[in-house]
Amino acid sequence: MALINEHFLKLQSSYLFSDIAKKVNSFKVTHPKDKIIRMGIGDVTQPLAPAVIEAMHKAVDDLASTENFHGYGPEQGYSFLIDAIIKNDYASRGVFLEPGEVFVSDGAKSDCGNIGDILRHDNSIGVLDPVYPVYIDSNVMSGRTGVLEDGKWSDVVYIPCTEENNFTPELPSRRVDILYLCYPNNPTGTTLTKSQLKKWVDYALANDTLILFDAAYEAFIQEEDVPHSIYEIKGAKKCAIEFRSFSKTAGFTGVRCGYTVVPKELTAATLTGERIPLNRLWNRRQCTKFNGTSYITQRAAEAIYTPAGKQQIKENIDYYMNNARTMKEGLEAAGLKVYGGVNAPYIWLKAPNGIGSWRFFEQMLYEANVVGTPGVGFGPSGEGYIRLTAFGNHEDCVEAMRRIRKWLA
Repeated sequence: MALINEHFLKLQSSYLFSDIAKKVNSFKVTHPKDKIIRMGIGDVTQPLAPAVIEAMHKAVDDLASTENFHGYGPEQGYSFLIDAIIKNDYASRGVFLEPGEVFVSDGAKSDCGNIGDILRHDNSIGVLDPVYPVYIDSNVMSGRTGVLEDGKWSDVVYIPCTEENNFTPELPSRRVDILYLCYPNNPTGTTLTKSQLKKWVDYALANDTLILFDAAYEAFIQEEDVPHSIYEIKGAKKCAIEFRSFSKTAGFTGVRCGYTVVPKELTAATLTGERIPLNRLWNRRQCTKFNGTSYITQRAAEAIYTPAGKQQIKENIDYYMNNARTMKEGLEAAGLKVYGGVNAPYIWLKAPNGIGSWRFFEQMLYEANVVGTPGVGFGPSGEGYIRLTAFGNHEDCVEAMRRIRKWLA
């Protein structure tokens, strides 16, 4: 008889966004004439950059000829893309990587979930609260989280990011083996300065903690003192793995491409104390379980680093950040407390009068026909908040703010 991985049974019955979809569909049935403005799921709306489209067409033509045909590619990614990543995303910021330290994938979400394959099941983990659900759920599947009690997993160290600490979390109250950090932060849209991030790197080095650093939204950073990579901090290569994504940067949510950096000097221990390079383990994992990102997709990603591609991508990012500014100003004008929206395309909106997240979600849906994401879905410290995304059309952002102001007037 085949036995299942019973840790999967500990997962909540449905993913957060599935619950939202059910409530929205129920509303549509009873209010078929009302136009809903969706600001919940962080999916992009602007088309791919012309440079990207041109590169994809050329890559398709390559596959149509014997001379330029590409079959299976390297599991780690083609050198043309890896070289462009190192030159533009790292060397330009004073961070120097070897080609063998960059692994191209189909997105940061996959790698954030799969990285646990190379780490023991009994590692202790710490997460910022509120937290991107993938960090928690992937560890539930691996048996690292214990049992769910009053909205918290018993073996997870939750590090609150709240209004009280200005969304600047304190170091963990006890030592953890693995620490998830996401900056710019999803869902709160807040950031850390270099000096603030250095405290976390110093903690990791002092406590032999592995940092899993999700930098999926780094391209949206506007302020000078906010680091784009954890490797801008001295010593981080000895304690951190970094995840990057082209999904929001270049609108690749439907194309699927990202990459993970695993420095060769980063090690973790066996039970006997032997130090093993994680780069070697991740490479072995990828070669076994991943056949590589498609040639067409990688040529598309390479194109964002061309002069034309950079300009076009910047225009798209500016478009979304203009949305964020419009939303932030509109919500503040309505008398609401708003966080984020400066270095990230997310608005973290505090519900008025102590209303709970799901209650505020339903009120906003039924009274303003605007969909957000209940903050409590991201963890206990998210209760009383709503996450709004700036990835919609600008006209919809303006209209949504008008509706919310009218509703709350």
